[in-house]
Amino acid sequence: MKFRRSERLIDMTHYLLERPKELVSLTFFSERYESAKSSISEDLAIIKETFERQGIGTLQTIPGAAGGVKYISHMKEEAAREIIAELCQLIADPERLLPGGYLYLTDLIGNPQIVSKVGKLLASSFANKDIDVIMTVATKGIPIAHAAASYLNVPVVIVRRDSKVTEGSTVSINYVSGSSKRIQTMVLSKRSLNEGARVLIVDDFMKAGGTVNGMVNLLEEFNATLAGIAVLLESEEAEERLVDDYVSLVKLMDVDVKEKKIRVVEGNYFLQSKGDF
Repeated sequence: MKFRRSERLIDMTHYLLERPKELVSLTFFSERYESAKSSISEDLAIIKETFERQGIGTLQTIPGAAGGVKYISHMKEEAAREIIAELCQLIADPERLLPGGYLYLTDLIGNPQIVSKVGKLLASSFANKDIDVIMTVATKGIPIAHAAASYLNVPVVIVRRDSKVTEGSTVSINYVSGSSKRIQTMVLSKRSLNEGARVLIVDDFMKAGGTVNGMVNLLEEFNATLAGIAVLLESEEAEERLVDDYVSLVKLMDVDVKEKKIRVVEGNYFLQSKGDF
């Protein structure tokens, strides 16, 4: 079927957006649209320019016979700051306060539009790194991990507190919770990770970093490599942080239960992502 150029541009854009970081050859597009490679190259140049101007991302060109193009999801700094400011405003809502000074975040994590924005922010921070898989721990980190994975086009593996029959044989380790100082257990299916896999760890909340540090230790059992750590919310209260190198979107500075006040600021996202915008 012969496509008109307008149809070709729309279909090509949709195809690339659905497959971030996947190498697509010019030959594939040429055969798909029954068009000359020169015409396809011109179309890709238009898409690349539009993506970059609108802050959608960019197209990476790989030269050579085995080359092609890759869509790399990215976000402009201005847009990233707007999203993080929105997150700060939402999280600072005093209605989130629960007994004991805990915060209710389930509504944010259950909102697909917000989670998609969070996922794109985190993916943008690691867009230039080679990542094979995203790891998170059940349960609240799962939506965020899947959102980021959709922009990096990688699978998600889920660490659990106890083994499930449906997981098959598992690897189990004990770790010390950074906040409670208690010994806890985490479990991961042996089929989840390949040896040498480059893993991005994603979680919803980090206080002292005991859970994240436990996942880092779990990677060693699989001979996997840590590619990065990213969290939606970190706490300033931690006396001793067990994790040093990580990306956070929002930082929780203080919770005043008596006055019903939550003070948050932007996390270290722009410091860690410096030069990526």
